[in-house]
Amino acid sequence: MRLDPLSIPYRIAENSARIGGAIVIAGVAGSGGSGGNILQGAAIFLGIAAIGVALVAGWEIAYHRRFRYELTADTFDIESGVFSRRDREIPYRRIQNVDIRQNVVQRLLGIAEVRLETAGGGQTEAQLKYVNREEAGRLQEEVARRKRVDEPGAGDREDEPPAETLYAITPRELGILGVVSMDLRLVPLVLVALSVFGPAAITSVLPEIDQWFVIGPLVGVGTIIGLAILSGVISMLQYYDFQLRSHGDEYRYERGLLQRYSGSIPVEKVQTLSIRENVLARWLGYASLSIETAGYAPGQGSGARSQSAIPIAERDRVVELARSIEPFDDVTFERPPQRARERYAVRYLLVALVVIAGAYAVTLLPDVSGPWYLSALLLPIVPVAAHLKWRHRGYYLGEEYAITRNGFWSRRITVVPSYRVQTVLSSRTIFQRRRRLASVVVDTAGSSSLMGDDAVAADIDAERAERLREAVADRLQEAIGQRETLD
Repeated sequence: MRLDPLSIPYRIAENSARIGGAIVIAGVAGSGGSGGNILQGAAIFLGIAAIGVALVAGWEIAYHRRFRYELTADTFDIESGVFSRRDREIPYRRIQNVDIRQNVVQRLLGIAEVRLETAGGGQTEAQLKYVNREEAGRLQEEVARRKRVDEPGAGDREDEPPAETLYAITPRELGILGVVSMDLRLVPLVLVALSVFGPAAITSVLPEIDQWFVIGPLVGVGTIIGLAILSGVISMLQYYDFQLRSHGDEYRYERGLLQRYSGSIPVEKVQTLSIRENVLARWLGYASLSIETAGYAPGQGSGARSQSAIPIAERDRVVELARSIEPFDDVTFERPPQRARERYAVRYLLVALVVIAGAYAVTLLPDVSGPWYLSALLLPIVPVAAHLKWRHRGYYLGEEYAITRNGFWSRRITVVPSYRVQTVLSSRTIFQRRRRLASVVVDTAGSSSLMGDDAVAADIDAERAERLREAVADRLQEAIGQRETLD
C-alpha cells in the first residue's frame, strides 16, 4: 500500500518552507552581483527558488513512489528510502501505540500522520507521512486487533465489548481547565525578577516618572495575568474535545483543536496513576488524572512522561475513574515527622534571606533606588510555606498498592500497584541525616522513572523508611508470586 497522493503536494510545501531560509540566502547572494538591476535580481531569486522547489518536488515524488507498507500476518512491514533503501518488519506485539496526528491543514486535506511507538524504544519506530484519515483509523484498529490475536489465550477469548466512552470534556470543564492551568510556581520567580530588575527597566523607559513603586506592582500584576491567559489558552487548544474510551485491552484518546491527536494506552502497560491538582483546582474541587506507561521515551512523540486520562474534572469523578483502572481503597496518609517541617522552615528562611540580600545589593548600583525592605515581607511567609509543604506530604502502604502524596502548589497523589514495582530504595542526604530523616523511592518501569519523578515517601523517619522499603519489597515478591500462580 502507498501513502495518500495528497501527501506529495503537502510534503513539497512543508519541506520547501523548511529550506526557505537557504533559498532566500542563495537568492540574495545570487542577485547581489546583478549591478543593482531590480528585475534581474528578482529573476535570479525566483530562478533559484524554482530550482529549490523543483528539487524538493522530485525528491518527494520519488519518496512517494518508493514508500510501501503492508500488514502481514505477524508484522507491520515498511519499505522506504530513495537512494538508500530500508526495510522494516515490526512485530505487532512490540507496537505499543498507533498515534494519529493532524494539524489544521492536514484535516482540510483529509490526511493524517501515523506514528508507530514500540515498547522500550527510544524514539518513534516508524512514521507514515501521510495517509488518508480513514486509512489511519483503519490501521489503528487493525494493529490493535492483530495484537490481541498474538496474545496468549487469544483464541479462547470472546468477542471484545464495544467501545465505551469513559470521559469527554465539556465546554464548562474546558473553561475551568483554562482558568486553573496557570503554573503558580512561576509567580514568585516573576515577582522576584520584577523587584530586582523592574526599577531600572521602568526608569529607562519612563525616566521622568520617579514613583516606580506604584507602576511596578501594576506591571507585575499585568505580567502574571498575561502568563495566566497564555497558559490557559494553550491548555484549552491542547485538550479541546478531549475524549477517553475503553476499547478492548486499551484506552483510546483524542484531543486538540489546532493539532489533533489520537492514540492508545495499552492496559497492560499502565504502571502508575497520578491524581494532580494545583492549588486553584483544589480550591474549586477539581483535579486531573494521568496514566504513566512503560516503554515510552520522554520527549518522543506520544511518549511523553504520561498520558492524560482526564485533563480536568470534579475530584470525585477523577478518583472514581482512577479506581476503575486500579481498584484502590480510601487511604489515610501518614505524614512526615514534625522535625521535617523544621527542615523546610530553615530551607525557606535561607532562600528568603538571599532574596532580601539581593534586593538590597541592587539598590547599591548607581541610579537604582527603592524600598528594598519590602522584600522582608517574605519572612512571615516562611513558617506558613513550611507547614503547607509538610501537611501535603505523606504515604500509605496497603496490601496491593503503595500510594504517595507530595506538593502544595501542584499536589500529586501517585498510586503504584505492588506488582508494577521495579525497585525500591531509601536515600538520605547530608541534611536529612542531621535530622534522622530519609526518603523512600518506589521505582517502576513507567516514564516517570526515566525522568527521576517516581513515587516518593519523602522526609520520613529514617528507621521507618527502612521498614517501609523492606515492606514494599516483600509486597512485590508476594504480588509476583500471585501473578505467576494465576498464569
